[in-house]
This record gives sequence, structure tokens and C-alpha cells, in this order.
Amino acid sequence: MLVEQKQPNMGRRGLVVGNYCHDVLIRNDVVLGETLGGAASFVSNVLDGVSIRCDLVSKVGSDFAYSVAHPPIAVPTSPTTLFHAFFDSGSDGEGACDRVLKRVRFCGAIEPSDLPESRFNFGMAVGVAGEILPETLERMLDICEVVFVDIQALIRVFDSSDGTVRLVGLKESGFFHLLPRVGFLKASAEEAPYVDVEEARKWCCVLITNGKEGCTLYWKDGEMQISPFPTVQIDPTGAGDSFLGGFVAGLVQGLAVPDAALLGNLFGSMTVGQIGLPKFELRLLQRVKDEVQRRKMQSMSCCEDSNDDLKFVKPAGHQQFHSSLAAAKLASTAPLQECQWDLRNSPPRAVEQGIPQYTGQQKLLLNPVYEEPIQSVEGTQ
Repeated sequence: MLVEQKQPNMGRRGLVVGNYCHDVLIRNDVVLGETLGGAASFVSNVLDGVSIRCDLVSKVGSDFAYSVAHPPIAVPTSPTTLFHAFFDSGSDGEGACDRVLKRVRFCGAIEPSDLPESRFNFGMAVGVAGEILPETLERMLDICEVVFVDIQALIRVFDSSDGTVRLVGLKESGFFHLLPRVGFLKASAEEAPYVDVEEARKWCCVLITNGKEGCTLYWKDGEMQISPFPTVQIDPTGAGDSFLGGFVAGLVQGLAVPDAALLGNLFGSMTVGQIGLPKFELRLLQRVKDEVQRRKMQSMSCCEDSNDDLKFVKPAGHQQFHSSLAAAKLASTAPLQECQWDLRNSPPRAVEQGIPQYTGQQKLLLNPVYEEPIQSVEGTQ
């Protein structure tokens, strides 16, 4: 049962599984920006920032355009996975966007044989393009003490003609039988209806992120709302991925589940305040690490029970921990103006031959693109 799971030991490393991608944002046939994509890039960015050791398994093609801290598996016969996000300005006068996400190219699946012949303290299944197979997740469950799963790795399907991304119910995904072995399942509020939270919470802890409202934890015996961190949203891309990275980092460093969720909310809020893969100021990261260590010691001194079981009750001082993390964020001197581009004064670039060329440039946004949920497949629950 979930409550019998042990606190991850930070002395051992984790395994992050999911492909890097090329992401291209397009409005009215004009390329607004290009960026390194894939949940694995955002997750590893957070784990590296707080010094959590991890191995990363990702596949890319010979056209991969970015330098990364965790080298991927190069597949010379396949292109790097490519997503196009098409969106148009809404007609409501408020700048709302309708988004269609398409998988244009697919590097290939991550097979069980691609995973290391090792054991890991924790695993994270964070695919975005259907690259994680049921047998690959099963292998992760075999070699990792606890596995965290982002639901988008399981329920995305792709139109055979143009690659349009849609969602299917978890029960129809081919992964449902593995749910009793999953430790934590993360989904956005838009993805939650495809999970059946009431069923899933019987087997694992379910984390539902809800943007500016923070997140909600669901487990067999209860549920809990975790407070957000106010922020100015520039680009919501990757916020859920950074949340999951922060949450796992908190657990690995000994925090109770509610405190770890606060750390997740913090990294999610810092991600939406920047464009593309966020850059976290070193001084900020050090202060966050200090606050986490202080919180861990405080919690240990307050608890007579010294076992390592995961705790779902808000420890004394939870709100103060929130305030301390908020103060650390506010004290950061990271120049947000570097991220705040004005597209109206930026020269647009037309899509050439259907597939843009990669320049490694920062992603530029006028309005948030990823706030609209991906539409479901008709007839699914």
C-alpha cells in the first residue's frame, strides 16, 4: 500500500525516462519560436539545480540541435521528435488562444533494453510522444524502488494522418494494469478526467496540478490542497514537469509529502515566469536548498516517529515553510526582463516547406499557448 512506501534515500540516484524534443510554436503560419522540449528536459533541469543525482534515458536523431547535461541515445536512422503547436488569437478580445498540438516527427520508442542494468532509488516516466511502452514502464517498476509517472506519458495518442495529439482514458491506454505498482501519478486539471482519480487514488498518490490554484494531493484515505506561489505568467510550458521535478526533489531530500508538493509548486511557478527551459539563479537554488535542509531538520526534531514511511499530514510549520520559499523566490535577482520579448517588434519568420529549421533560439510568446487543454478522442471517457 502507498503508506508503506519508504522515503527515497538521497544517497542513491534516480532514473528519468523520456525523449528530448524539438518544439516549434506557430501562429497563422508564422514561426514564433523554437526551443528544447520534452518533459525530461524540464525535470532534469530541476533535479540538477538542487543536486539530485539522476541518469536520463532519452532518444534523439542526428539532427538534435541542443547541448544538454545528460547526453541522449543518438539514433542515426531517425529524426529527433518534433512537435508543432499551432494556435490562433481568440475572437473574445482577451487574447485567448486555441491550440492544436501535432507530433510531426517521432524518434522512436524507448525499449526496456535501453534502460540501464542497475537499480535505482526512484524512477520518473515522463514521456510526451508515446515513447514509453507498457513493457518499458514495467521494467522501470522492476528496477526502481518507487516510480513517479506523468499521465501524459500514458494517455496521449496521435492521429495517423497529421499527428494531432489527443487524449484517451487511462483504462483504454494499455497501462492501467500497472497502476497498483505506481507510487505517484501526476496529471493536470485538464488531464484528470481521463485518469478516474477516485479509482487511481485507491492504488497510488495522485497529484493534480491546477495552475495558479496550486495542486491537490489525493490518496486512499484523504486529499489535501497545497498552496501556490503567486507569479507573473509568461509561458506555462513545462510548469507541470518542473512541478514534478521539484516534488520528487523534496521527497528525495526527506520532506513530508505536503512539504514536497510546496517545493513542486515553487519550481512550477518559477518556470512559468520564464520562456522555454528556465534558468534558475545559483543564489536562489542555494537558498532553496538551505530552506529544504532547515525544514528537514525541523520536521525530524518535531516527530517522535523515526520511521521512513511517507507522511501525508501537513507537519507543524508547513505554512512557515511556504513563506520561507516565497521569500527565497522574491529575493532572487534573476532579470525577468531578459525573458519578456515583444513579438510585435520581433520580425516574424514564415514556415518554410512545412518544417522550420532549428537555430537554437529562445522561444518567443505573445500570449500563453499551453493553457488550452488538448481535446479528447471522441467517445472516450
